[in-house]
Amino acid sequence: MSLRVTRLGHLGDGIADGPVFVARALPGEVVEGEIEGGRIARPKILTPSADRVAAPCRHYKGCGGCALMHGSDDFVAGWKVDVVRTALAAQGIEAEVRGPATSPPASRRRATFSGRRLKSGPVVGFHGRGADTVTAVPGCILVEPALLAALPVCEAITQRMGSRKGEIRFRVTASEAGIDTDFEGGRATDGADRVALAALAEAHDLARLSVEGEVIVERRPPRQSFDGIGVVPPPGAFLQATAAGEAALRRAVTDVVGGARRIADLFAGCGTFALPLARQAEVLAVEGDPALLAALDTGWRHAKGLKAVRTEARDLFRRPLLPDELSRFDAVVIDPPRAGAEAQTAALAEAQVPRIAAVSCNPVTFARDAALLIGAGYTLDRVEVVDQFRWSPHVELAAAFRANHIPA
Repeated sequence: MSLRVTRLGHLGDGIADGPVFVARALPGEVVEGEIEGGRIARPKILTPSADRVAAPCRHYKGCGGCALMHGSDDFVAGWKVDVVRTALAAQGIEAEVRGPATSPPASRRRATFSGRRLKSGPVVGFHGRGADTVTAVPGCILVEPALLAALPVCEAITQRMGSRKGEIRFRVTASEAGIDTDFEGGRATDGADRVALAALAEAHDLARLSVEGEVIVERRPPRQSFDGIGVVPPPGAFLQATAAGEAALRRAVTDVVGGARRIADLFAGCGTFALPLARQAEVLAVEGDPALLAALDTGWRHAKGLKAVRTEARDLFRRPLLPDELSRFDAVVIDPPRAGAEAQTAALAEAQVPRIAAVSCNPVTFARDAALLIGAGYTLDRVEVVDQFRWSPHVELAAAFRANHIPA
């Protein structure tokens, strides 16, 4: 039986009537294949879409890292913008949606690789689509070449620290000083392991090597630059996936809060927005992880020409900043995790902070929180879509909110 794909789901699968999910299919395509559990895992494409292209990566069939590499760049870009529009429409919101700003190939500066020790030797790479199998990815065209150069040391660590039953996860980040690697999932390290791991870091010229956040050796501080301001994040810290994506988000945020004298940066991380904004304004950076704030504070103290940056370690889900705390700020930047920040947004709505720059990695929770602000009298001026997870269904955005008593 043949089926026609009508749309894409939020994970990038095609969806036909039923619904039946069709792996790596595009809207308008006619497919056939065995349906198991409401899904066709290996469809035969009978009528391909005009938007279908040959995947440019040789690992595409076995690797699950890029779900949309079979779609043209224009198609994927348009689909991501539509994802945002659809999420807004579900909340009854209309707004100008711009973009996307798409990061180029080979620009991912951080990645999580999986490692397994097999009878044939260690294998390090990405999981196969919907599988526990690890696929080696030499020549991957998604990540920076520096990350690929780190695969041999990850393999050596897997051989020493891995088990036949378990898996090691490597958080690998490119820094100005070289590769920063943190791993978890191997057996417990003893003294001999620490010596051996330090030797591997030396042999492979790592900047830093850590295990579950505990530093084994730091040969050079793995410095990151936030618009020219240096910060050394703690091991495994969150970082925007690409430099181009970070720059696009920063431009959008700066455009919203430009001219403000006092800014609160909520879910500030280690200073992606707070530190560059301190060139123009006094900033309060609020973050739940004290280690991230310590890195931010050190970066601020070593930078020149910045205004005052205060930090506060606070769980904004359990203890959001209250309206009386927010009322003294001219603008707020908020960049929550995927769950959004419903309680904090409600406090912002009550406080009527003049301008809000909202950054989100989940259009659905963003739209939910946006509805709270709009219901309290804010105008959503625009939404900028940012695609720093190229070839994936992941969508990020930055939005501009204005209290209605503030002129456009």
